[in-house]
Amino acid sequence: MSALMGVPRMRALLVSLVGFFVVAGAATGCAGGGDERPRVVVTTNILGDITREIVGDEAGVSVLMKPNADPHSFGLSAVQAAELENADLVVHNGLGLEENVLRHVEAARESGVATFAAGEAADPLTFHAGQPDPHFWTDPDRVREAAGLIADQVVEHVEGVDEKKVRENAERYDGQLADLTGWMEKSFAAIPEDRRALVTNHHVFGYLADRFGFRVIGAVIPSGTTLASPSSSDLRSLTRAMEKAKVRTVFADSSQPTRLAEVLRQEMGGDVDVVALYSESLTEKGKGAGTYLEMMRANTSAMAEGLTGD
Repeated sequence: MSALMGVPRMRALLVSLVGFFVVAGAATGCAGGGDERPRVVVTTNILGDITREIVGDEAGVSVLMKPNADPHSFGLSAVQAAELENADLVVHNGLGLEENVLRHVEAARESGVATFAAGEAADPLTFHAGQPDPHFWTDPDRVREAAGLIADQVVEHVEGVDEKKVRENAERYDGQLADLTGWMEKSFAAIPEDRRALVTNHHVFGYLADRFGFRVIGAVIPSGTTLASPSSSDLRSLTRAMEKAKVRTVFADSSQPTRLAEVLRQEMGGDVDVVALYSESLTEKGKGAGTYLEMMRANTSAMAEGLTGD
């Protein structure tokens, strides 16, 4: 057979067969443990949790980003890429967050898959350089807006779901998000005005600051992505800003090493508290931030304690 077909044609046939079985496996639910329901694929685990609350049992929800991963740098396997192109709906953050996944989302859209960029629909803020800030989830009110829009997308694009159940799920979750906002307001109310200042590993809490009346003094990495690196002049500028604002607390992402925050501590003579937050990823269940609601409550408590303690 190989003599008749030739090596190039055999190689092409093998590649086609491999691609067929990968795609077929994803399409029939093999990648999702035999689940043959319609499928929603979500890029980040924060959006994945929100989407699961809305979808409930009406469809299968696959989340591409693992717990404790960095949304700026995680990548996809061939099977995950195939899942995207065989989904009924793809929910992603957008605004440049999933830097290594965007091309796969675009490929899925070009192949006819419905896609929804939640961050782009949540009235995005911009950084000082004019770039859109993708971290909209730190404002629960924007998450409420995005969650309602996700429900609309599920009803419109995922065949076979019960619209009434999806709407009921969305309404219930909206109430939980409203309760979260009220609780955060009360928790932050105890922080004196002169202490409502944030310094973080990188610019991730702009939406929270805008919603709850904080000042963003700066970030160890002066960027909206963890893929950037600070220069010596960046650290000096931030040190001066912190000293001027009398800020001695740095909030560092719990899923990333705190080395950069430790460098800042050394720059300021050691008198800096480094407080861990769950800023860009959920944890595994039972590990502190297994859901979006749990993450926000944990962060709020840590921030309130970190900014009011002596």
